[in-house]
Amino acid sequence: MQNAAGGKGERGEQAASQQGRAGLRLQHALPNARVDYVSATGATTVHNLAYAQRLGLWGGHDFPFATHAEFVAAVEAGGVAAMDVLARDLKALGLYAARSLFYQGVEYELIEHHLTPEQIGIYDAYAGAFSIIHNNLNAAMRAANITGETGTLNAQAKSAARSAFESAKQRFFGHLLTSMKTPSLICAVERDLEQGHAAVIQIVSTGEALMERRLAEISTEEWGDVQLDITPREYVLDYLAHSFPVQLYEPFTDSEGNLASRPVYRDGQPVESRDAVARRDCLIEKLASLAPVPSALDQIVQRFGTDRVAEVTGRSRRIIRKHDRLMVESRAGSANLVETAAFMDDLKRILIFSDAGGTGRSYHAELSARNRSLRVHYLLEPGWKADAAIQGLGRTNRTNQAQPPLFRPIATDVKAEKRFLSTIARRLHTLGAITRGQRQTGGQGLFRPEDNLESIYGRDALRQLYLLPVRGKVDGCSLEMFETATGRKLVDQWHQG
Repeated sequence: MQNAAGGKGERGEQAASQQGRAGLRLQHALPNARVDYVSATGATTVHNLAYAQRLGLWGGHDFPFATHAEFVAAVEAGGVAAMDVLARDLKALGLYAARSLFYQGVEYELIEHHLTPEQIGIYDAYAGAFSIIHNNLNAAMRAANITGETGTLNAQAKSAARSAFESAKQRFFGHLLTSMKTPSLICAVERDLEQGHAAVIQIVSTGEALMERRLAEISTEEWGDVQLDITPREYVLDYLAHSFPVQLYEPFTDSEGNLASRPVYRDGQPVESRDAVARRDCLIEKLASLAPVPSALDQIVQRFGTDRVAEVTGRSRRIIRKHDRLMVESRAGSANLVETAAFMDDLKRILIFSDAGGTGRSYHAELSARNRSLRVHYLLEPGWKADAAIQGLGRTNRTNQAQPPLFRPIATDVKAEKRFLSTIARRLHTLGAITRGQRQTGGQGLFRPEDNLESIYGRDALRQLYLLPVRGKVDGCSLEMFETATGRKLVDQWHQG
Protein backbone atom coordinates (compact mmCIF):
# COMPACT_ATOMS: atom_id res chain seq x y z
CA MET A 1 0.00 0.00 0.00
CA GLN A 2 1.45 3.37 -0.98
CA ASN A 3 0.56 6.58 0.79
CA ALA A 4 0.41 9.87 -1.11
CA ALA A 5 0.32 12.99 1.03
CA GLY A 6 -1.93 15.63 -0.41
CA GLY A 7 -2.42 18.14 2.38
CA LYS A 8 -0.62 21.39 3.08
CA GLY A 9 2.40 21.03 5.29
CA GLU A 10 4.43 23.51 7.26
CA ARG A 11 6.41 24.66 4.24
CA GLY A 12 3.31 25.99 2.53
CA GLU A 13 1.58 25.57 -0.78
CA GLN A 14 4.76 25.23 -2.85
CA ALA A 15 5.89 22.18 -0.89
CA ALA A 16 2.39 20.71 -1.09
CA SER A 17 2.40 21.16 -4.85
CA GLN A 18 5.76 19.40 -5.12
CA GLN A 19 4.45 16.54 -2.99
CA GLY A 20 1.41 16.25 -5.25
CA ARG A 21 3.57 16.02 -8.38
CA ALA A 22 5.79 13.43 -6.71
CA GLY A 23 2.70 11.42 -5.81
CA LEU A 24 1.49 11.49 -9.42
CA ARG A 25 4.87 10.32 -10.72
CA LEU A 26 4.87 7.48 -8.20
CA GLN A 27 1.39 6.37 -9.28
CA HIS A 28 2.40 6.41 -12.95
CA ALA A 29 5.54 4.41 -12.17
CA LEU A 30 3.51 1.79 -10.25
CA PRO A 31 0.28 1.34 -12.21
CA ASN A 32 -0.57 -1.98 -10.50
CA ALA A 33 0.06 -0.78 -6.94
CA ARG A 34 -2.82 -0.16 -4.56
CA VAL A 35 -2.85 3.46 -3.44
CA ASP A 36 -4.25 4.89 -0.23
CA TYR A 37 -4.49 8.69 -0.31
CA VAL A 38 -3.80 10.30 3.06
CA SER A 39 -3.96 14.04 3.77
CA ALA A 40 -3.15 15.67 7.10
CA THR A 41 -5.36 18.70 6.54
CA GLY A 42 -8.04 17.47 4.15
CA ALA A 43 -8.87 18.71 0.68
CA THR A 44 -9.07 22.38 1.57
CA THR A 45 -9.82 23.27 -2.05
CA VAL A 46 -10.93 21.14 -4.94
CA HIS A 47 -7.56 21.79 -6.63
CA ASN A 48 -5.88 19.71 -3.92
CA LEU A 49 -7.60 16.58 -5.20
CA ALA A 50 -5.32 16.61 -8.25
CA TYR A 51 -3.10 13.93 -6.74
CA ALA A 52 -6.07 11.59 -6.19
CA GLN A 53 -6.41 10.51 -9.81
CA ARG A 54 -7.55 6.97 -8.95
CA LEU A 55 -10.80 8.03 -7.32
CA GLY A 56 -12.51 7.63 -10.69
CA LEU A 57 -13.55 11.25 -11.05
CA TRP A 58 -11.76 11.99 -14.34
CA GLY A 59 -9.60 10.25 -16.89
CA GLY A 60 -11.62 9.38 -19.99
CA HIS A 61 -15.02 8.56 -21.47
CA ASP A 62 -15.88 6.08 -18.70
CA PHE A 63 -15.49 8.74 -16.00
CA PRO A 64 -17.69 11.71 -15.11
CA PHE A 65 -15.05 14.14 -16.44
CA ALA A 66 -12.47 13.74 -19.16
CA THR A 67 -9.72 15.76 -17.46
CA HIS A 68 -8.87 17.09 -14.05
CA ALA A 69 -9.32 20.65 -15.35
CA GLU A 70 -12.92 19.90 -16.37
CA PHE A 71 -13.59 18.38 -12.95
CA VAL A 72 -12.24 21.44 -11.13
CA ALA A 73 -14.19 23.83 -13.36
CA ALA A 74 -17.45 21.97 -12.79
CA VAL A 75 -17.09 21.75 -9.02
CA GLU A 76 -16.04 25.39 -8.70
CA ALA A 77 -19.04 26.43 -10.79
CA GLY A 78 -21.31 24.47 -8.47
CA GLY A 79 -19.82 26.13 -5.40
CA VAL A 80 -20.15 24.75 -1.87
CA ALA A 81 -23.22 22.70 -2.80
CA ALA A 82 -21.20 20.77 -5.41
CA MET A 83 -18.49 20.08 -2.83
CA ASP A 84 -21.16 18.78 -0.45
CA VAL A 85 -22.40 16.34 -3.11
CA LEU A 86 -18.86 15.29 -4.07
CA ALA A 87 -17.83 14.40 -0.52
CA ARG A 88 -21.17 12.70 0.20
CA ASP A 89 -21.04 10.49 -2.91
CA LEU A 90 -17.39 9.52 -2.43
CA LYS A 91 -18.10 8.56 1.17
CA ALA A 92 -21.17 6.54 0.09
CA LEU A 93 -18.99 4.60 -2.39
CA GLY A 94 -16.44 3.84 0.31
CA LEU A 95 -13.75 5.82 -1.51
CA TYR A 96 -13.44 8.66 0.95
CA ALA A 97 -13.22 9.03 4.71
CA ALA A 98 -12.70 12.32 6.54
CA ARG A 99 -11.81 12.27 10.19
CA SER A 100 -11.53 15.31 12.42
CA LEU A 101 -10.70 15.99 16.02
CA PHE A 102 -13.51 15.54 18.53
CA TYR A 103 -14.63 18.90 19.89
CA GLN A 104 -16.84 17.64 22.71
CA GLY A 105 -16.23 19.61 25.88
CA VAL A 106 -14.57 22.50 24.08
CA GLU A 107 -16.15 25.81 25.05
CA TYR A 108 -16.34 29.02 23.00
CA GLU A 109 -16.50 32.53 24.35
CA LEU A 110 -16.30 35.54 22.04
CA ILE A 111 -14.53 38.61 23.43
CA GLU A 112 -15.54 41.91 21.85
CA HIS A 113 -13.24 44.88 22.26
CA HIS A 114 -14.98 48.25 22.16
CA LEU A 115 -12.72 50.90 20.72
CA THR A 116 -12.00 53.73 23.14
CA PRO A 117 -12.63 57.35 22.06
CA GLU A 118 -8.88 57.73 21.58
CA GLN A 119 -8.73 54.64 19.37
CA ILE A 120 -11.73 55.84 17.35
CA GLY A 121 -9.91 59.11 16.73
CA ILE A 122 -6.79 57.24 15.58
CA TYR A 123 -8.84 54.95 13.33
CA ASP A 124 -10.67 57.90 11.76
CA ALA A 125 -7.38 59.72 11.21
CA TYR A 126 -5.92 56.76 9.33
CA ALA A 127 -9.12 56.31 7.33
CA GLY A 128 -8.89 59.95 6.31
CA ALA A 129 -5.22 59.51 5.42
CA PHE A 130 -6.03 56.59 3.14
CA SER A 131 -8.70 58.66 1.42
CA ILE A 132 -6.06 61.31 0.74
CA ILE A 133 -3.59 58.66 -0.45
CA HIS A 134 -6.20 57.29 -2.86
CA ASN A 135 -6.94 60.71 -4.35
CA ASN A 136 -3.23 61.43 -4.68
CA LEU A 137 -2.73 58.01 -6.24
CA ASN A 138 -5.11 58.92 -9.05
CA ALA A 139 -3.46 62.32 -9.45
CA ALA A 140 0.02 60.74 -9.46
CA MET A 141 -1.00 58.29 -12.18
CA ARG A 142 -2.26 61.19 -14.27
CA ALA A 143 0.94 63.16 -13.67
CA ALA A 144 3.04 60.13 -14.63
CA ASN A 145 0.94 59.59 -17.80
CA ILE A 146 -0.32 56.20 -16.64
CA THR A 147 -3.79 57.61 -17.13
CA GLY A 148 -4.93 60.59 -19.18
CA GLU A 149 -7.96 62.55 -20.30
CA THR A 150 -8.91 59.77 -22.71
CA GLY A 151 -8.72 57.11 -20.00
CA THR A 152 -6.12 54.48 -19.17
CA LEU A 153 -2.86 54.77 -21.14
CA ASN A 154 -1.00 51.87 -19.51
CA ALA A 155 -3.34 49.24 -18.10
CA GLN A 156 -0.55 47.10 -16.64
CA ALA A 157 1.00 49.98 -14.67
CA LYS A 158 -2.40 51.14 -13.46
CA SER A 159 -3.36 47.63 -12.35
CA ALA A 160 -0.07 47.21 -10.49
CA ALA A 161 -0.45 50.58 -8.74
CA ARG A 162 -4.06 49.94 -7.69
CA SER A 163 -3.29 46.39 -6.59
CA ALA A 164 -0.38 47.52 -4.41
CA PHE A 165 -2.53 50.24 -2.85
CA GLU A 166 -5.50 47.99 -2.08
CA SER A 167 -3.22 45.29 -0.71
CA ALA A 168 -1.42 47.77 1.57
CA LYS A 169 -4.75 49.23 2.73
CA GLN A 170 -6.28 45.87 3.60
CA ARG A 171 -3.13 44.63 5.32
CA PHE A 172 -2.79 47.85 7.31
CA PHE A 173 -6.33 47.93 8.70
CA GLY A 174 -6.09 44.24 9.56
CA HIS A 175 -2.93 44.91 11.58
CA LEU A 176 -4.41 48.08 13.09
CA LEU A 177 -7.52 46.33 14.38
CA THR A 178 -5.43 43.47 15.74
CA SER A 179 -3.21 45.93 17.59
CA MET A 180 -6.16 47.93 18.92
CA LYS A 181 -7.90 44.91 20.46
CA THR A 182 -4.72 43.65 22.14
CA PRO A 183 -5.36 45.63 25.38
CA SER A 184 -8.54 43.59 25.93
CA LEU A 185 -6.52 40.44 25.32
CA ILE A 186 -3.90 41.49 27.86
CA CYS A 187 -6.58 42.14 30.51
CA ALA A 188 -8.14 38.72 29.83
CA VAL A 189 -4.76 36.97 30.03
CA GLU A 190 -4.01 38.65 33.36
CA ARG A 191 -7.30 37.30 34.74
CA ASP A 192 -6.43 33.84 33.40
CA LEU A 193 -3.07 33.86 35.18
CA GLU A 194 -4.74 34.91 38.45
CA GLN A 195 -7.12 31.94 38.12
CA GLY A 196 -4.27 29.53 37.44
CA HIS A 197 -4.99 29.02 33.73
CA ALA A 198 -2.52 28.97 30.85
CA ALA A 199 -2.99 31.35 27.91
CA VAL A 200 -2.28 30.41 24.29
CA ILE A 201 -2.45 33.23 21.73
CA GLN A 202 -2.75 32.58 17.99
CA ILE A 203 -1.57 35.21 15.49
CA VAL A 204 -0.52 35.25 11.85
CA SER A 205 1.82 38.18 11.24
CA THR A 206 4.95 38.94 13.26
CA GLY A 207 6.29 41.96 11.35
CA GLU A 208 9.66 40.25 11.00
CA ALA A 209 10.31 41.39 7.41
CA LEU A 210 9.61 45.02 8.26
CA MET A 211 11.72 44.83 11.42
CA GLU A 212 14.66 43.37 9.49
CA ARG A 213 14.45 46.20 6.95
CA ARG A 214 14.47 48.78 9.73
CA LEU A 215 17.37 47.09 11.56
CA ALA A 216 19.37 47.06 8.33
CA GLU A 217 19.16 50.85 8.30
CA ILE A 218 21.03 51.24 11.62
CA SER A 219 24.41 49.96 12.77
CA THR A 220 24.67 46.92 15.02
CA GLU A 221 26.33 49.10 17.69
CA GLU A 222 22.98 50.80 18.22
CA TRP A 223 21.05 47.55 18.74
CA GLY A 224 21.57 47.78 22.52
CA ASP A 225 19.31 50.84 22.68
CA VAL A 226 17.15 51.04 19.58
CA GLN A 227 14.54 53.66 18.77
CA LEU A 228 12.54 51.83 16.12
CA ASP A 229 8.88 52.29 15.25
CA ILE A 230 7.75 48.82 14.13
CA THR A 231 4.02 49.53 14.00
CA PRO A 232 1.27 48.97 11.40
CA ARG A 233 1.88 52.54 10.25
CA GLU A 234 5.28 51.49 8.95
CA TYR A 235 3.63 49.18 6.41
CA VAL A 236 1.96 52.18 4.79
CA LEU A 237 5.15 54.23 4.88
CA ASP A 238 6.92 51.28 3.28
CA TYR A 239 4.26 51.17 0.56
CA LEU A 240 4.60 54.90 -0.13
CA ALA A 241 8.39 54.67 -0.27
CA HIS A 242 8.58 51.66 -2.57
CA SER A 243 5.24 51.08 -4.36
CA PHE A 244 3.63 54.49 -4.87
CA PRO A 245 3.68 55.21 -8.66
CA VAL A 246 6.33 57.86 -9.36
CA GLN A 247 7.95 56.56 -12.55
CA LEU A 248 7.28 58.81 -15.54
CA TYR A 249 5.54 57.43 -18.65
CA GLU A 250 5.45 59.03 -22.08
CA PRO A 251 2.36 58.90 -24.33
CA PHE A 252 2.68 57.31 -27.78
CA THR A 253 0.42 55.93 -30.50
CA ASP A 254 0.65 52.17 -31.08
CA SER A 255 0.50 50.36 -34.41
CA GLU A 256 -3.30 50.23 -34.26
CA GLY A 257 -3.61 53.97 -33.70
CA ASN A 258 -4.48 53.71 -29.99
CA LEU A 259 -3.03 56.19 -27.52
CA ALA A 260 -0.91 54.44 -24.87
CA SER A 261 2.11 55.17 -22.69
CA ARG A 262 5.47 53.57 -21.93
CA PRO A 263 8.08 54.09 -19.17
CA VAL A 264 10.73 56.75 -19.70
CA TYR A 265 14.41 55.90 -19.14
CA ARG A 266 17.49 58.12 -19.20
CA ASP A 267 20.95 56.52 -19.31
CA GLY A 268 19.29 53.22 -18.44
CA GLN A 269 17.68 54.62 -15.28
CA PRO A 270 13.92 55.21 -14.86
CA VAL A 271 12.83 58.85 -14.85
CA GLU A 272 10.54 59.96 -12.03
CA SER A 273 7.64 62.39 -12.26
CA ARG A 274 8.36 65.44 -10.11
CA ASP A 275 4.67 65.93 -9.37
CA ALA A 276 4.24 62.31 -8.28
CA VAL A 277 7.38 62.41 -6.12
CA ALA A 278 6.19 65.62 -4.44
CA ARG A 279 2.81 64.05 -3.68
CA ARG A 280 4.48 60.94 -2.27
CA ASP A 281 6.81 62.93 0.01
CA CYS A 282 3.89 65.03 1.26
CA LEU A 283 1.91 61.88 2.06
CA ILE A 284 4.86 60.35 3.93
CA GLU A 285 5.21 63.53 6.01
CA LYS A 286 1.48 63.56 6.83
CA LEU A 287 1.33 59.87 7.71
CA ALA A 288 4.45 60.07 9.89
CA SER A 289 2.68 62.69 12.04
CA LEU A 290 -0.16 60.31 12.97
CA ALA A 291 -0.11 58.43 16.27
CA PRO A 292 1.55 54.98 16.07
CA VAL A 293 -0.11 51.85 17.46
CA PRO A 294 2.35 49.14 18.62
CA SER A 295 2.00 45.71 17.00
CA ALA A 296 0.14 43.00 18.90
CA LEU A 297 3.16 40.69 19.28
CA ASP A 298 5.38 43.47 20.66
CA GLN A 299 2.64 44.63 23.05
CA ILE A 300 2.30 41.14 24.52
CA VAL A 301 6.01 40.34 24.78
CA GLN A 302 6.93 43.74 26.21
CA ARG A 303 3.97 43.74 28.63
CA PHE A 304 4.57 40.33 30.21
CA GLY A 305 8.28 39.93 29.50
CA THR A 306 10.22 37.13 27.84
CA ASP A 307 10.51 35.28 31.16
CA ARG A 308 6.72 34.73 31.15
CA VAL A 309 5.94 34.51 27.43
CA ALA A 310 6.95 31.55 25.26
CA GLU A 311 7.19 32.79 21.69
CA VAL A 312 6.90 30.16 18.94
CA THR A 313 7.27 32.13 15.71
CA GLY A 314 9.61 32.34 12.75
CA ARG A 315 11.46 35.40 14.06
CA SER A 316 15.24 35.07 14.29
CA ARG A 317 15.45 38.44 16.08
CA ARG A 318 13.08 40.47 18.18
CA ILE A 319 13.01 43.77 20.05
CA ILE A 320 12.52 43.37 23.81
CA ARG A 321 12.30 45.77 26.74
CA LYS A 322 15.15 45.38 29.23
CA HIS A 323 16.16 47.85 31.95
CA ASP A 324 13.76 50.47 30.52
CA ARG A 325 15.43 50.21 27.12
CA LEU A 326 14.47 48.56 23.88
CA MET A 327 17.15 46.25 22.57
CA VAL A 328 17.55 43.63 19.86
CA GLU A 329 17.68 40.01 20.98
CA SER A 330 18.75 37.19 18.66
CA ARG A 331 16.86 33.89 18.74
CA ALA A 332 18.56 30.58 18.10
CA GLY A 333 17.28 28.09 15.55
CA SER A 334 16.12 25.82 18.38
CA ALA A 335 14.30 28.63 20.20
CA ASN A 336 10.84 27.36 19.30
CA LEU A 337 11.56 23.92 20.76
CA VAL A 338 12.95 25.45 23.94
CA GLU A 339 10.01 27.83 24.28
CA THR A 340 7.47 25.05 23.75
CA ALA A 341 9.18 22.90 26.38
CA ALA A 342 9.21 25.82 28.83
CA PHE A 343 5.45 26.23 28.40
CA MET A 344 4.65 22.54 28.72
CA ASP A 345 6.94 22.28 31.79
CA ASP A 346 5.02 25.14 33.45
CA LEU A 347 8.03 27.46 33.44
CA LYS A 348 6.04 29.95 31.33
CA ARG A 349 2.26 30.33 31.49
CA ILE A 350 1.75 32.30 28.27
CA LEU A 351 2.46 30.99 24.78
CA ILE A 352 2.04 32.96 21.55
CA PHE A 353 2.47 31.28 18.19
CA SER A 354 2.23 32.23 14.52
CA ASP A 355 1.94 30.11 11.38
CA ALA A 356 5.47 28.83 12.00
CA GLY A 357 4.23 27.23 15.22
CA GLY A 358 0.75 26.30 14.04
CA THR A 359 1.60 22.93 12.45
CA GLY A 360 3.03 19.80 13.99
CA ARG A 361 3.24 21.13 17.56
CA SER A 362 1.23 20.44 20.70
CA TYR A 363 0.30 22.97 23.37
CA HIS A 364 -2.59 21.04 24.96
CA ALA A 365 -2.97 20.04 28.61
CA GLU A 366 -1.18 16.75 28.05
CA LEU A 367 -1.41 14.24 30.88
CA SER A 368 2.34 13.61 30.81
CA ALA A 369 3.18 17.34 30.96
CA ARG A 370 3.76 19.31 34.12
CA ASN A 371 1.52 22.14 32.89
CA ARG A 372 -1.96 20.59 32.82
CA SER A 373 -3.83 23.83 33.46
CA LEU A 374 -6.84 24.86 31.43
CA ARG A 375 -5.72 26.18 28.05
CA VAL A 376 -7.47 29.45 27.19
CA HIS A 377 -6.85 29.71 23.45
CA TYR A 378 -7.17 33.26 22.08
CA LEU A 379 -7.72 33.60 18.35
CA LEU A 380 -6.35 37.13 18.10
CA GLU A 381 -5.62 37.16 14.37
CA PRO A 382 -7.45 34.56 12.25
CA GLY A 383 -5.67 35.44 8.99
CA TRP A 384 -6.90 34.44 5.54
CA LYS A 385 -6.28 30.67 5.47
CA ALA A 386 -9.09 28.63 6.97
CA ASP A 387 -7.06 25.43 7.12
CA ALA A 388 -4.24 27.24 8.95
CA ALA A 389 -6.74 28.71 11.42
CA ILE A 390 -8.22 25.28 12.14
CA GLN A 391 -4.76 23.73 12.45
CA GLY A 392 -3.84 26.42 14.93
CA LEU A 393 -6.93 25.73 17.03
CA GLY A 394 -6.02 22.05 17.01
CA ARG A 395 -2.75 22.77 18.82
CA THR A 396 -4.57 23.01 22.17
CA ASN A 397 -7.23 20.35 21.61
CA ARG A 398 -5.64 16.93 21.17
CA THR A 399 -5.85 13.42 22.52
CA ASN A 400 -4.47 12.39 25.93
CA GLN A 401 -5.34 15.74 27.49
CA ALA A 402 -6.34 16.49 31.06
CA GLN A 403 -9.09 18.86 29.95
CA PRO A 404 -10.32 20.43 26.72
CA PRO A 405 -9.49 24.08 26.02
CA LEU A 406 -11.57 27.23 26.06
CA PHE A 407 -11.54 29.00 22.67
CA ARG A 408 -11.83 32.77 22.78
CA PRO A 409 -11.95 34.57 19.42
CA ILE A 410 -11.40 38.30 19.85
CA ALA A 411 -13.13 40.89 17.67
CA THR A 412 -13.68 44.64 17.78
CA ASP A 413 -16.94 46.55 17.47
CA VAL A 414 -15.74 47.94 14.12
CA LYS A 415 -18.17 46.58 11.54
CA ALA A 416 -15.46 46.52 8.87
CA GLU A 417 -13.67 43.74 10.76
CA LYS A 418 -16.43 41.39 9.67
CA ARG A 419 -14.78 41.56 6.25
CA PHE A 420 -11.74 39.71 7.61
CA LEU A 421 -13.74 37.21 9.66
CA SER A 422 -16.07 36.63 6.71
CA THR A 423 -13.30 35.22 4.53
CA ILE A 424 -12.37 32.70 7.23
CA ALA A 425 -16.03 31.80 7.83
CA ARG A 426 -16.63 31.19 4.11
CA ARG A 427 -13.52 29.07 3.72
CA LEU A 428 -14.36 27.06 6.82
CA HIS A 429 -17.76 26.26 5.34
CA THR A 430 -16.02 25.21 2.11
CA LEU A 431 -13.56 23.14 4.12
CA GLY A 432 -16.39 21.36 5.89
CA ALA A 433 -18.21 20.75 2.60
CA ILE A 434 -15.30 19.13 0.80
CA THR A 435 -13.95 17.13 3.73
CA ARG A 436 -17.08 16.06 5.56
CA GLY A 437 -19.93 16.54 3.12
CA GLN A 438 -21.46 18.97 5.60
CA ARG A 439 -20.33 22.58 5.44
CA GLN A 440 -21.28 23.39 9.04
CA THR A 441 -18.58 21.06 10.40
CA GLY A 442 -15.65 22.99 8.96
CA GLY A 443 -15.60 25.68 11.60
CA GLN A 444 -16.76 23.40 14.43
CA GLY A 445 -19.25 26.11 15.42
CA LEU A 446 -16.57 28.76 15.90
CA PHE A 447 -18.23 31.09 13.38
CA ARG A 448 -21.94 31.56 12.80
CA PRO A 449 -23.56 31.35 9.34
CA GLU A 450 -24.29 35.08 9.49
CA ASP A 451 -20.55 35.76 9.85
CA ASN A 452 -20.11 34.69 6.23
CA LEU A 453 -20.75 37.86 4.22
CA GLU A 454 -19.52 36.29 0.97
CA SER A 455 -22.87 34.75 0.10
CA ILE A 456 -25.72 35.54 -2.28
CA TYR A 457 -27.35 37.54 0.51
CA GLY A 458 -24.16 39.48 1.18
CA ARG A 459 -23.69 40.29 -2.49
CA ASP A 460 -27.31 41.40 -2.81
CA ALA A 461 -27.00 43.63 0.26
CA LEU A 462 -23.83 45.20 -1.18
CA ARG A 463 -25.56 45.82 -4.49
CA GLN A 464 -28.45 47.55 -2.71
CA LEU A 465 -25.99 49.61 -0.68
CA TYR A 466 -24.30 50.85 -3.86
CA LEU A 467 -27.67 51.83 -5.35
CA LEU A 468 -28.60 54.08 -2.41
CA PRO A 469 -26.00 56.85 -3.02
CA VAL A 470 -26.54 56.61 -6.78
CA ARG A 471 -30.22 57.36 -6.22
CA GLY A 472 -29.42 60.08 -3.67
CA LYS A 473 -31.11 58.26 -0.79
CA VAL A 474 -28.33 58.56 1.79
CA ASP A 475 -28.78 61.63 3.97
CA GLY A 476 -25.61 63.66 4.33
CA CYS A 477 -23.65 61.59 1.78
CA SER A 478 -23.85 62.39 -1.90
CA LEU A 479 -22.59 60.12 -4.67
CA GLU A 480 -19.47 62.27 -5.05
CA MET A 481 -18.74 62.11 -1.32
CA PHE A 482 -19.21 58.33 -1.31
CA GLU A 483 -16.85 57.81 -4.26
CA THR A 484 -14.24 60.14 -2.76
CA ALA A 485 -14.33 58.43 0.65
CA THR A 486 -14.32 54.84 -0.62
CA GLY A 487 -12.33 55.16 -3.83
CA ARG A 488 -15.09 53.30 -5.67
CA LYS A 489 -16.59 54.47 -8.96
CA LEU A 490 -20.27 53.52 -8.91
CA VAL A 491 -21.19 55.22 -12.18
CA ASP A 492 -19.13 54.90 -15.34
CA GLN A 493 -18.55 57.68 -17.88
CA TRP A 494 -21.16 56.23 -20.30
CA HIS A 495 -23.93 56.56 -17.72
CA GLN A 496 -22.69 59.97 -16.57
CA GLY A 497 -22.80 61.20 -20.18
